[in-house]
Amino acid sequence: MEFEPLSLGNDVIEFDMMGLGDIDHSVDHDDLLHDSPPTAIPTPSVSDVVGSAAIFEPYIPEGDTNLEPYEGMEFESEEASKAFYNSYARRTGFSTRVSMSRRSRRDGAIIQRSFVCAREGFRVDKHGKPGSDREGRVKRPRPETRVGCKAMLVVKIQDSGKWVVSAFVKEHNHELVPPERVHCLRSHRHVSGAAKSLIDTLQGAGIGPRGIMSALVKEYGGIKNIGFTERDCRNYMRSSRQRTLGGDTQLLLDYLKDKQAKDPAFFFAVQGDEDQCMSNVFWADPKARTDYTYFGDTVTFDTTYRSNRYRLPFAPFTGVNHHGQPVLFGCALLINESEASFLWLFKTWLTAMSGRPPLSITTEHDRVISLAITQVFPDTRHRFCKWHIFKECQEKLSYVHCEHSNFEAELHKFVNLTESVEEFESCWLSLIDKYDLREHQWLQLIYADRRQWVPVYLRDTFFAEISITQRSDSMNSYFDGYVNASTTLLLFVKQYEKALESRYEKEVKADYDTINTAPILKTPSPMEKQAAGLYTRKMFMKFQEELVETLTFLAMKVEDEDEEAGSVYQVSKFGESHKAYFVRFNVHEMKAFCSCQMFEFSGLLCAHILTVFRVTNVLTLPPHYILKRWTRNAKSGVILEERASDLLNKSQESLTVRYNNLRHEALKYVDEGVKTVEIYNVSIDALEEAANRVSLAKKNDGRLAIVSRTGRDDRFHLGSRSNTIGDHKWGFETLSADEQDKKIQKLERQLDRAQRKCELYRASLLSVLKDIEEQKLQLSVKVENIKLGMKESSIV
Repeated sequence: MEFEPLSLGNDVIEFDMMGLGDIDHSVDHDDLLHDSPPTAIPTPSVSDVVGSAAIFEPYIPEGDTNLEPYEGMEFESEEASKAFYNSYARRTGFSTRVSMSRRSRRDGAIIQRSFVCAREGFRVDKHGKPGSDREGRVKRPRPETRVGCKAMLVVKIQDSGKWVVSAFVKEHNHELVPPERVHCLRSHRHVSGAAKSLIDTLQGAGIGPRGIMSALVKEYGGIKNIGFTERDCRNYMRSSRQRTLGGDTQLLLDYLKDKQAKDPAFFFAVQGDEDQCMSNVFWADPKARTDYTYFGDTVTFDTTYRSNRYRLPFAPFTGVNHHGQPVLFGCALLINESEASFLWLFKTWLTAMSGRPPLSITTEHDRVISLAITQVFPDTRHRFCKWHIFKECQEKLSYVHCEHSNFEAELHKFVNLTESVEEFESCWLSLIDKYDLREHQWLQLIYADRRQWVPVYLRDTFFAEISITQRSDSMNSYFDGYVNASTTLLLFVKQYEKALESRYEKEVKADYDTINTAPILKTPSPMEKQAAGLYTRKMFMKFQEELVETLTFLAMKVEDEDEEAGSVYQVSKFGESHKAYFVRFNVHEMKAFCSCQMFEFSGLLCAHILTVFRVTNVLTLPPHYILKRWTRNAKSGVILEERASDLLNKSQESLTVRYNNLRHEALKYVDEGVKTVEIYNVSIDALEEAANRVSLAKKNDGRLAIVSRTGRDDRFHLGSRSNTIGDHKWGFETLSADEQDKKIQKLERQLDRAQRKCELYRASLLSVLKDIEEQKLQLSVKVENIKLGMKESSIV
């Protein structure tokens, strides 16, 4: 964009673009002083570099480092005057920029410069209309930072070649920035040569921006001494990657294009110009996309890997399969780690996964990633990986770890083992008071985010983790042992294929072990036998642990049954009544809820609910407590099998519900009938009457018996059925009542036989389908064994 010069005699006044508001859409000089979301700073152009005082060492006249500008003050060059004013601004607490320049009409040389406070003037829109409604057109408007400040320094060139101060305005109309925050002002942010060397070294070792900044803080003795922010560090790392990548990116793009040409189900996308400047790349193979349909309820996004010598963060999307193994949902290579990049990546990944977001997602503790997830996955529960936070704690509180050896153990205990929000809050306060950490800024930050990483706040959401205290394998990279900081792009492509093959072999091996290795049962419980035939080997072992542990628990009813909510039981280990869990159980709906929320968090029932099931004689697992994702048939894609399974589950569920309902109602009469002799006699008579009715119903193939009473005489007779339904005639009009009853009995017997045949057919079909599925798995194992044998023979 060019501006019409303003002619003043032999001089031409020109205005720096930075002095005209947001025309260049660059980040405000002092925008980091506000709570605005971070925005990537554009790579400076040549003109920007020339016009920036940050590239020069501050010029300070000898003798007085606190010298203020004054009219008549001389400098050897324009750059020296700019550096001096910027140095003065740093000491005082404001940011500077170049506002106006005047050129000679004779030779075009600059003869006058105006340096102003960065908060000079007011923001204008593209059309130069102050006060227009930019927010209506801008998706995320930046906060207003221009306040019309008049502070400035004007210098003119003299005939001698020196530059002299012709005007100086000292006063500002806004508060100045304290020394500890001056490094956030844009004109004072500069990545020095020494800092660049250290960043390059640490980046080459696979350390990310946050880790590098921590090292710089330690090296320079504080954040204010570094001279730039984490955002500047990220921008330098990004530009460094773009310079060093060169044409090697074409290697990866050719590989992805070839994969897609061979299989149209292979998905990949590139942000930026494929032929010139690749920004970020994402891809997902067909197996990853298929596995997401089975196990995409919870996802981990890990950017902590620096995968190659170009220091690109390699970010896989992973989940957990039915064996508890990590499973891949797609991969990304990130050159740019800005919020816009993560927005693009998450939207692209969601498109590849057919637009179905996960229930929960786990990432590192990063504000930029968090902002992107909030926008792309608004209904997904976002969790920060607490193991990353623990690792960061070792860096941020290293001096505390050195002075107090018990600190780390206490922190882990309070985070992992507290059973309620109140208990955690109390333990946290006692911990920071004990070690005098109330004013520690990083601890204040992670405490504010506690609902996104402390387990006690997250147990109501499914994360597919079997243990809260132990780190799940899914939190480790899917590519552990295959990529590292020295991996080239060419080697990375080869290692990627090896990692996929290795993970698939492990899954096939787990399938084989589940099918061909019968688990050892430890109890005579029908529930254990049922679970052994349903769950995969690893999931059954975890369920078995919980079931066996019920033998050490006692359950005591503490609240009588409510028709809707059910009864409340206090469950605790023998001799540990002070540490109790509470289970609410509705026997009619066969639904239970435990205060530990293990089922909600992991998808497996806890020992506390299983204890209540044991004392209430619930002999088998209700179907709604068997998550298909943990079963042997988790990856079954046969629709007919799923429907048959549903029918079988409904049959089992109805039998279990009927048994428990009858037992529950009968026990009511037992509890009431023993109180007095009179009530006892009434209860005996009622039970005898019920026994007679059940016996009569059994003789008549289960037909309902209608009771007709006269005084104390109870006469049972088979109720007649209506011989019409709507306007349809059944041909019973000419039959007597006895003949109608006989006809009805015959039809009901036929119907009953037909229903039994249908159940047999369904059971047979389900058995055949399961056999087919097991044969498929066995064939897969045989194929893999043959492949391995061929590889070994070729090596020999």
